[in-house]
Amino acid sequence: MFNKILIANRGEIACRVMQTASRLGVKTVSVYSDAEAGAMHVAMADEAVRIGPAPVNESYLLGDVIIEAALSTGAEAIHPGYGFLSENPEFVEAVEKAGLCFIGPGAASIRAMGLKDAAKKLMEQACVPVVPGYHGENQDPDFLHAQANSIGYPVLIKARSGGGGKGMRLVESESQFVEALASAQREAEASFGDAACLIEKFVTAPRHIEIQVFGDNHGNVVHLFERDCSLQRRHQKVIEEAPAPGMTEEMRHAMGSAAVEAAKAINYVGAGTVEFIVDGSEGLLPDRFWFMEMNTRLQVEHPVTEAITNTDLVEWQLRVACGEELPVVQSDLAIDGWAMEARIYAENVEKGFLPATGTLHYLRFADNVRIDTGIAAGDTISPFYDPMIAKLTAHGTSREDARRKLHAALGETHASGSVTNINFLSDLISIQDFADGNVDTGLIDRYSEQLTAVRKLPDEVACLAALQAAGLNKERKSFSSFSLWQPLLHTVVLNDHSGDEIVVTLASVEGSEWEFTSDGRAHTLIRQCHNQYLFDGVKLRAECQSHHEGISVFADRAWHITVPDPLDGVDSSADGGDVVIAPMPGQVKLVRVAVGEKVTTGDALIVMEAMKMEHALTAPRDGIVEEVMGNVGDQVEDGAILLKLEEES
Repeated sequence: MFNKILIANRGEIACRVMQTASRLGVKTVSVYSDAEAGAMHVAMADEAVRIGPAPVNESYLLGDVIIEAALSTGAEAIHPGYGFLSENPEFVEAVEKAGLCFIGPGAASIRAMGLKDAAKKLMEQACVPVVPGYHGENQDPDFLHAQANSIGYPVLIKARSGGGGKGMRLVESESQFVEALASAQREAEASFGDAACLIEKFVTAPRHIEIQVFGDNHGNVVHLFERDCSLQRRHQKVIEEAPAPGMTEEMRHAMGSAAVEAAKAINYVGAGTVEFIVDGSEGLLPDRFWFMEMNTRLQVEHPVTEAITNTDLVEWQLRVACGEELPVVQSDLAIDGWAMEARIYAENVEKGFLPATGTLHYLRFADNVRIDTGIAAGDTISPFYDPMIAKLTAHGTSREDARRKLHAALGETHASGSVTNINFLSDLISIQDFADGNVDTGLIDRYSEQLTAVRKLPDEVACLAALQAAGLNKERKSFSSFSLWQPLLHTVVLNDHSGDEIVVTLASVEGSEWEFTSDGRAHTLIRQCHNQYLFDGVKLRAECQSHHEGISVFADRAWHITVPDPLDGVDSSADGGDVVIAPMPGQVKLVRVAVGEKVTTGDALIVMEAMKMEHALTAPRDGIVEEVMGNVGDQVEDGAILLKLEEES
């Protein structure tokens, strides 16, 4: 076993690797950028080395700097985690040339699967079923357009390099193709330095089912069954589970065997995932799955596989990298129960899932599930990196048991200071179709209106927020809120998450009992003990937190309320009808219009990139462009005015 390894990554995966390394008595070295000197993965490591400024191309993507950090600290091996340099064959070769061990597959295996077009040709030769499409070298837009027309719509444009939904676009009609291709190519170039794309037939009622494989240097390859990752948004996984709903032994054997053959075809060593697209329109049938790609690294969702197989895949990675054989053969592996994982992100669901930034003033996780995180209370979500806060993994005896445990855990996970998708995740796994196992990649889109609806602030939450804002939500020993013979009234003005004003009047009755009036409705609230209340006689459990942005109330879901400053003036031009504003920090990638040009409501005017994803900013109304303030390449802040329309006559 190694004495010391360097982890060439950050966040939760760096912390995850360190946990296993520590258990095995292996010392760890972390690397960090200027934005993360105080990060959790830095604190957890035995040693830490600064590698550069915040942008990834000046820090976490600098292979030579990372290798030098490993050599200078006496590390014997480098674990890449996922993302960044984990699937970069040139980095693998440089690591080995420096006399270090790369904890992962060889450069040849990564190259074989690194380009989706070449990988599909290789899989066809290995008799692994492949989706119909164009996987060739010709990248002429007119030629690709013709290929798409020939395949038949809908088609999927996919960047041949990388993954995570970046450089991927669903095209449902010929009229959409040219713009979708250009957008996919820009995003692919920004994310992977390779704009080349392939075109594939889009499978109706598709399910995304992947097989975890593992190989060693002695020719052994096993699979650790399947994961269903069908719940996706913009081709990014949201909920993962293992095993897959509706999976039969015949189908599992067929997919597992195909995945093992795929790994053997490239002499694969280490942890890898073979991803398949499955036609679920008539159930899971062994002739209805096709190879999509192979991720030559540990996957984000590996905890669900570890849960149902009682394994530690990182330990296997370390042992195999040291030359050991796999500790099991295929017949030793079995499925125990069911596991589900939810990815908690800092993102604004109601604003189209825009990535969010901010300082997490308060962060508390549930106790009854596995938590993978690299974030703690007080940490800042940066615009430079993926906005994932944590992964919650619940393991149960059945699918419904795991689902219920995950739902409860999401309700007990509280974060404030940055908006998150926790409410969205909780609502998503409560949908009856999901509960029944009727999952496919279109489920979130079908329920998008329900899942992203802006909910009205309940009276009980408004009353609790008012009590918290008035500084009265605490145990009281005496009656201090009376003026002469009448209760002292407090009037509190709040703004809900939509910015609507709510006025609440409250008065003490006695002890910890209060009377409230909100929007003309009268209520009573009694504080029984910490986080327990009676609201109009009904038991209510809720937690209130005050922070820099306002007040958060965690009850049936998370509610975030601001308390306006009465001294703040009103900006008469704040309706936003004449301007296009940056909804988050990011870089201007494309400006589609010029001064004097006519635009129509909804026209895409500016394309921004934030956290490696593109976001189109649209015209708020019909009009004429008066001024363009955002230029291509500009790094802009949240709220920056990028374009102005002429005033309406």
